Amino acid sequence: MAETLETVKTEPKEPLFGSKEKKLLLDPLTDNNPITVQVLGVCSALAITSLVYPSVVMAISVTFVTAFSNLFTSMVREYIPKQVRMIVQLVIIATLVTVVELALKAVNFPIWKQLSVYIGLIITNCIVMGRLEAYAMSNKPWRSFIDGIGNGLGYGAILIIVAIIREITGKGTLFAGSPVELKIIGPNGSYFIDTTTSTLFGWYTNNNLMVLPAAALFVIGILIWIQRSINPKLVDIS
Repeated sequence: MAETLETVKTEPKEPLFGSKEKKLLLDPLTDNNPITVQVLGVCSALAITSLVYPSVVMAISVTFVTAFSNLFTSMVREYIPKQVRMIVQLVIIATLVTVVELALKAVNFPIWKQLSVYIGLIITNCIVMGRLEAYAMSNKPWRSFIDGIGNGLGYGAILIIVAIIREITGKGTLFAGSPVELKIIGPNGSYFIDTTTSTLFGWYTNNNLMVLPAAALFVIGILIWIQRSINPKLVDIS
């Protein structure tokens, strides 16, 4: 009696960082940016981008919360009853935000004092909850973690770009309030560059309008316009 051997076909292991992971990480920086394409998280972008330093801190905080809330939610997604899934997600987010707030308070008290209200409001940030609902609840932990990092970086990139434009034109500085504060432009003894102070454009007077939150709305609107001009497929045809 002849015996037949059955060969068990095993699926090839997917790479830890393949094309899908690369897409998850890079798409939010360009074609699927949370602020300029999804139009999420705009409130904090208007409120804290008058200076670059707080914007960098907020970008890091949101990236941390988004990445790890995605990871933890994906890990327990099969055990969460649908009826209470949003409550569980909020508990995870609130726990991570508390960790960020306490760590920031211990490491850099002045910046915590400046951002304390907005750090707490990460709990209500549409980007964080949106990624949990749209991705983490239906995907594996590793890819959910990468998706969280990508969306956090996409959010942070816009925050920093807007903050650079607003701080330079509104205050003439860069990284004000940090140990590496730089004076970029403003009144000096030269028309173009003052070699003694290394500041540019002595004829320029700081524009106080750029310090107001409304200026962030203008800058973000211009960024959206530029992005859609470069990439017409992002234009909403509806």
